[in-house]
This record gives sequence, C-alpha cells and structure tokens, in this order.
Amino acid sequence: MNNPISSIRILPADITPPSAAEIKPPSADESGESDFMATLQQSMSAVEGAQGAAQTQVTQLVSGQGGDVHSAMIAVEKADLSFQLMMQVRNKIVQAYQQISNMQF
Repeated sequence: MNNPISSIRILPADITPPSAAEIKPPSADESGESDFMATLQQSMSAVEGAQGAAQTQVTQLVSGQGGDVHSAMIAVEKADLSFQLMMQVRNKIVQAYQQISNMQF
C-alpha cells in the first residue's frame, strides 16, 4: 500500500527554480569548447556542501546544541536529492561514453 505521507514533499524556502535571466548558455573559450569539466566540478562541490550541511545539522540535533528536527530532515533530504541527481548525471555520462566508444569509424 502506498503511504500518502511519504509521497508529500515540502521544499525549503531557499530552494527556488532559477529565473530565465539566471540561466546562461555554456561559456566557450577561443577553440569553441565549453567548460563542461568546470561545471561538473562545481556541481560536485555543491553536492559535497549539501552533504556537509546535512551532517552539521544532524550532529547539532544529536548533540543537543539547539538543532531543529525539521531543518535537519530538510537538509538530509536536500543532500539525498542532490546526490541522486549527481548519480543520474554520472550514469548518463558513462552511457554516452559507452555509446561513443562503440561507434564504428
């Protein structure tokens, strides 16, 4: 049986979708190559930051330093979703590499 409470997701106030003005096309250097690696590293750093924030929230909650259960759970969920997204991107990159390596020239 599907639990209706587990399907409800409440996003924290600091998560908002980017506006059209904030979305920029990938930058390109003189040779026309985009800085995909820099973007990927920046995204991985953001995931690490979310995991660190979640760890801090949980540590404060467990040690009794005034941690809030709700904010700790939100931080953990945010870190989990960030990690899941990063893993899906990794899977797509591996899949694309495998398709390219199987091409016949």
